Amino acid sequence: MDIRQIVPGFAAAPQLAPDEMAEAAAAGFRTVICNRPDGEQPGQPDAAGMEAAARAAGMAFRYLPVFPGAFPDDLVAGMQDALAECEAPILAYCRSGTRSTMLWALAEADKRPVAEILEAGSRAGYDLQPLLPALRARG
Repeated sequence: MDIRQIVPGFAAAPQLAPDEMAEAAAAGFRTVICNRPDGEQPGQPDAAGMEAAARAAGMAFRYLPVFPGAFPDDLVAGMQDALAECEAPILAYCRSGTRSTMLWALAEADKRPVAEILEAGSRAGYDLQPLLPALRARG
């Protein structure tokens, strides 16, 4: 697994497999958030299967699918709710981890300075610069 720590309590990763849920739980994660829409790529595990595997490993699960380039307000609000309600540490995933990190950034824009958000993404290898206007608008 390619898990990238964004901030304490939140990490992002590329697509996970059901058999990696036990490993994620052993690494201390308490919640998994799937940001990848079902059926995006042939052969990818669906959210229902991932949820079952996460729960079997003792973790909570949320499904907040992000379609490429689309971060509607209700999705950002859903991520804010997940960050507030779910037990940390949280591991979010999508195809590459980028959409998960971007959604986290938008959800945190009213809580953290924009520079801190950009730096957290950069340290983990995710370029959040394209979100700069949206982050400023939400901040």
